[in-house]
Amino acid sequence: MKVQRRGPLLVEGPVEVELEDGTTVSSDRFRVALCTCRRSRRFPWCDTSHRVRSSGAGDGPPAKD
Repeated sequence: MKVQRRGPLLVEGPVEVELEDGTTVSSDRFRVALCTCRRSRRFPWCDTSHRVRSSGAGDGPPAKD
């Protein structure tokens, strides 16, 4: 496993994940990215929704006083 700050949890596959409701999902890929931010539309698999998307000015961090 590899933990990345502000990113997914990378796990060497194959992987089987038990969800909160008790269902199981699996992947036979050699490496999978598990979502840790819960923004993914493919949860528990990461779809890179954790990335900051810029749409122009004003998207940066708030100014400090």
